[in-house]
Amino acid sequence: MYVIDPPKQASLAVQGSEARFPIRRIFCVGRNYEAHAREMGKDPTREAPFFFTKPADAALDTPCTIPYPLLTENLHYEIELIIAIGKGGVRIAEADVMDHVWGASVGLDMTRRDLQTEAKDMGRPWDWGKAFDDSAPIAPIKPLADVPSVETGRIWLAVNGKVQQDADLSDLIWSVREHVSILSHAMVLAPGDVIMTGTPAGVGAVVTGDVITGGVEGIGELEVTIGARA
Repeated sequence: MYVIDPPKQASLAVQGSEARFPIRRIFCVGRNYEAHAREMGKDPTREAPFFFTKPADAALDTPCTIPYPLLTENLHYEIELIIAIGKGGVRIAEADVMDHVWGASVGLDMTRRDLQTEAKDMGRPWDWGKAFDDSAPIAPIKPLADVPSVETGRIWLAVNGKVQQDADLSDLIWSVREHVSILSHAMVLAPGDVIMTGTPAGVGAVVTGDVITGGVEGIGELEVTIGARA
């Protein structure tokens, strides 16, 4: 018995199935491609990876239309490989990471860049720039058995048909095995956890009416339209 109706379980579509993948938490890896680190004015050396989070209900299925979010005048796209955890664990060895992965997809880490930049300048957390409504559109998850690789393959994004981000998963500073293992030494991972693995160079702003398309080779593609301000 609850004093109010409990919120609906956040979930994502699954490729080739009517079943859905329930989301527990969303972890995001910051600055995991060298070229993106450089474009953000940071040293791309292989420092320890760092993480931030988004609420589970920030995720939504694609194709979709998302409203231009509140407070910002500088909304940015970031295309990312998505990893869905199906088996929990703690202090997972790199060699065992894929035993804990249920599937993979492609998604957008939408960012209120002006708010994120302000937070960085003031030494504050990034939440206001990253963890807002509808900030994680994600394509249907592909079961791991059908995923050709999470280590190599083209990752790309276009705005209104013009390619803006184009890289390969092999460009990741910290591989999926590495950063999932490192994350599991700080948090007990659980089924339903989703990990956004970082974005390549080429991030930029979008406005109402823009159509974002993108994908990861062999895993999936997405389409997101930017709607009117919420």
